[in-house]
Amino acid sequence: MSKFDLWLIVGLLGQLLFSMRFFVQWLASEREKKSIIPISFWYFSIGGSFLLLAYAIKRQDPVFILGQSMGFIIYIRNLVLIDKEKRATVISNEPGEYNGED
Repeated sequence: MSKFDLWLIVGLLGQLLFSMRFFVQWLASEREKKSIIPISFWYFSIGGSFLLLAYAIKRQDPVFILGQSMGFIIYIRNLVLIDKEKRATVISNEPGEYNGED
């Protein structure tokens, strides 16, 4: 396998992962009958963005590099916010703690 073939596979795999996020978002929304974004959306976003960024760097495409770099940061930040919200929910629902609900 040549280097060209390897990078083509990296680029195609990145695009596939990136596209899967729309598929899982659509399925989750259809299941709930409302627009929702499941956590797997963000993991597919990070995986696809990482591989597409590697591909863009290899191709030395500054527009593609900038676009994927910014998205990568945003996807990670969304996971941090989701984790922060989950931790706050767990803490507020611990036994013996008053959570403001009567």
